[in-house]
Amino acid sequence: MSASPPDVTARIARLFVYPVKSCAGVEVQEAILTETGLDWDRAWMVVDEHGEFVSQRELPRMALITPRLRLSDVVLRAPGMLALHLAMDAAEEPMKVRVWDDEVDAYDMGGVAAQWFSDFLGQKLRLVRFDPQVRRLSSLKWTGGVEAPNQFADGFPVLVASEASLSLLNERLAAGGHAAVGMERFRPNVVLAGVDAHDEDRLGVMHIATGQGEAQLKPVKPCARCPIPNVDPATAVSSPEVGDTLQGYRQDARLNGAVTFGMNAIVLAGDGLVLRTGQAVTASYSFD
Repeated sequence: MSASPPDVTARIARLFVYPVKSCAGVEVQEAILTETGLDWDRAWMVVDEHGEFVSQRELPRMALITPRLRLSDVVLRAPGMLALHLAMDAAEEPMKVRVWDDEVDAYDMGGVAAQWFSDFLGQKLRLVRFDPQVRRLSSLKWTGGVEAPNQFADGFPVLVASEASLSLLNERLAAGGHAAVGMERFRPNVVLAGVDAHDEDRLGVMHIATGQGEAQLKPVKPCARCPIPNVDPATAVSSPEVGDTLQGYRQDARLNGAVTFGMNAIVLAGDGLVLRTGQAVTASYSFD
């Protein structure tokens, strides 16, 4: 007996990597998939004097820090600042840092990087790199017991959204007299085309044909939204219309009424495979 055809056939429309947590992302045409998500995603993080992570929630100017990935380094630029070069293989002193409820080992990136972030963001900060020996796991409650490691992402390796979901939001923004917004505000890794609005909420395992083998991503938890989507990534100015509009139609009972947009996913298969824009994605609906 043949397997039933998938409910959804889509494609990867866009891919984003965020080398430094809460700074601007890099749109790429391809990226290596690892068990912790896309390669170099959230590999670095900015922390305060106590080792606690900081983000656009309290420092919206982080949106203006733009990275560029090169073969041997990451180049960070920000208005009024000279470029900061981070060697891919560089790390200095070990230190403990905290990201949400997790205290993990990391590596300090040194005084030059610390001064650069402190000068631009206006308070004493340091830049740290994730220690690859650490296994920081996603919530087993949401993964169904599957061990899904992360680097400095909020809680899950991959965030999936769709073009149709953004289009629906922009229709509602326009109806309220507001300007359209870009996908960059929602900081996804994988953006799907060819699905209906918020179909990503209902998908089971996503099968991605890479040409070298099949990658499998499993959406496991709706992504609750903080105020960051209200921050205009071009200006770092925050205004409430995005959050207010989502509040009108995106409250999710699974998260006690929190506003959600996109789905957190884990990597079931495909460590080392290359995801590219245009690749086919198939999935069936899951209503567990």
